[in-house]
Amino acid sequence: MGLGMFFFAGGDAIAKLLTDSLHPIQIVWSRQLGLLAGVCVILLMHGRQVLATRHMPLQIARGVLAVGSATLFVFAVAHVPLADAVAVSFVAPFLVTVMGALLLKEPVGPRRWVAVCVGFIGMLIVIRPGLSVFHPTIFLVVIAATLFAMRQILSRFVARGDRTVTTICYTAITSSLLLTLVLPFFWETPALDQLPLLIGVAVLAASGEVLVIKSLELAQAVVLAPVHYSLLIWGTIYGVVLFGQFPDRWTWLGAAIIVATGLYVLQRERAAARRSL
Repeated sequence: MGLGMFFFAGGDAIAKLLTDSLHPIQIVWSRQLGLLAGVCVILLMHGRQVLATRHMPLQIARGVLAVGSATLFVFAVAHVPLADAVAVSFVAPFLVTVMGALLLKEPVGPRRWVAVCVGFIGMLIVIRPGLSVFHPTIFLVVIAATLFAMRQILSRFVARGDRTVTTICYTAITSSLLLTLVLPFFWETPALDQLPLLIGVAVLAASGEVLVIKSLELAQAVVLAPVHYSLLIWGTIYGVVLFGQFPDRWTWLGAAIIVATGLYVLQRERAAARRSL
């Protein structure tokens, strides 16, 4: 899981590099093509039975949300530091908690509601609306995180009848097909020096996806979930090395609040899951 996060962050960093010359739709298409390649590897290993699903409409909807969240994130990183975008994207678990309470009627105690509120305060510290460091495209990351949270809610529905690997396969297939349909409207022939970067985005995405799937086969999701926050470390390192963008103290403070409250919410969910056994 940790290595998968390293690869995903690397793909995000290359995507940021490519936004200077290519449209985000084309970049996301290359990334999703890599995920599709990873799915092809899975199909070769496990056969077509992994495509058996009881929730086809929800699986397709999840793929559509994947396109929206990935595209908006790439649009955003073209204008804001990578570490800032990654930090803000971590509000997704809080949004999942809110949506779970409102849509699924899941019980959420006062401690978790406080954690959600504190997490959103951390997000505002990173964004700092109204100050000179604020860039409006950062809100695209918030929308992307909202779409990602909606994907997670759909995942809870489809998990009742479908395996995780099945869900990932349909997400990759649906998103790749959808992006291929709109790609001709945004296509720009890549220069020779851009091809290795586009291939790199695809390879890193595919490798990360396969590693995450394998980790979920070996351990429970609640155990692996905190490792997701290592994205912030890798995003910061890539941002410093490739773009000379070192997060300021307010970004570090906001990110620390988001991560700490996110880990607290995960711990509460883990405790609730144990009590239900």
